[in-house]
Amino acid sequence: MKTTTVTTEVLNDLVQINNDRIEGYEKARKELKDGDEDLKSLFLNMIEESQKYKLALATEISALGEDIETGTTTSGKIYRGWMDVKALFTGHDRQTVLNNCEFGEDAAQNAYKLALEEEDLPSNIRSLISDQKASLRQSHDEIKRLRDAQA
Repeated sequence: MKTTTVTTEVLNDLVQINNDRIEGYEKARKELKDGDEDLKSLFLNMIEESQKYKLALATEISALGEDIETGTTTSGKIYRGWMDVKALFTGHDRQTVLNNCEFGEDAAQNAYKLALEEEDLPSNIRSLISDQKASLRQSHDEIKRLRDAQA
């Protein structure tokens, strides 16, 4: 029973992180200028990536007979609010958007790292989380590469 509860909590946390990521990239796409079609396309791919991960996590939660979280994390809301304030003062240039996106990718990496530190996860869930974390790491590194190219 305890293992199911812990597993559900971990999976729901990751669902919420993916919800944050989707909202963050939707916001980032709106902040970009017309000439930033490359980033708009990349961000759309990242939204689709998180939707896919969220579905896989939700499938596991359903298999455990538990309810799936539909919201975002409190920290995610704070992060998006901070992005809104920062954007008022710094504009909507590529560098700023990419900096904000890297901040979000760091948060996602940390959430997945914390999830993997949970000892009571079944091996199939641990494998799913580990695979998603590795893929999200590639997205993080792509955002970082693009950000560094702007400097």
